[in-house]
Amino acid sequence: MEIINRNSKLPLYQQLYDILRSELGRGHWQAGDLLPTETELVERFAVSRIIVRQALQMLVKDGLIYRQRGKGTFVAHPQIQQTLTRIISFTDDMLRRGFTPGTGLLQAELLCAPHTIAEPLRVPVGEELAHIRRIRLADDEPLAIEDSYLVHRYCPGILARDYVSTPLRETLENSYGLRLARASQTIRAIAASPDLAAPLGIKRNRPVLSIERTSFSDLGIPVEFLRIYYRGDRYALYGELTG
Repeated sequence: MEIINRNSKLPLYQQLYDILRSELGRGHWQAGDLLPTETELVERFAVSRIIVRQALQMLVKDGLIYRQRGKGTFVAHPQIQQTLTRIISFTDDMLRRGFTPGTGLLQAELLCAPHTIAEPLRVPVGEELAHIRRIRLADDEPLAIEDSYLVHRYCPGILARDYVSTPLRETLENSYGLRLARASQTIRAIAASPDLAAPLGIKRNRPVLSIERTSFSDLGIPVEFLRIYYRGDRYALYGELTG
């Protein structure tokens, strides 16, 4: 068991943070486990409550733990990272990570393209689009909401297809010959609105990662405009840059 080194030049809160982070990394506690109370940590490490709170706050900022008023401090679920270098369906991504993917249908309709969607899809305003809103889950936990806007004349009857159990990308390729070859996207952080917070199982105004993506076929034709809303506490985007 690691202990605080009173002779070290490192501040006590930093040492405590390092010890707790190391124990979390070694799986001493599992995701969802209740951590020892502040009093228990004070007694174990013989430090003040202020030191304990400083260390715990640093772990909260790292996204490794979270605190619930009146209940205690819990180990956070690890963030799921998605690479920025290739297009991959949510289903394939979750299967690759060892999660059981799930999909729930929230809305399916035909609508007229507003200017904000017509422009990236390079179609006239008023063009008929198929809109599919789905909740995406991993091991029954909601992770994201996806709003797909498809140019309907490229995929007539798409709303009658099984896009809940079959990846939409797979349906587009196998049934309509539309292979998504590349995409451009914009990423921003937003606060969860009530219509996002409720299905995602988070509190209103919690951070959400918002992505707007236009996907192109191998012929260079814009096929899908996608809005994705990821839970900020469970998802991270990863990319490598060269200079």
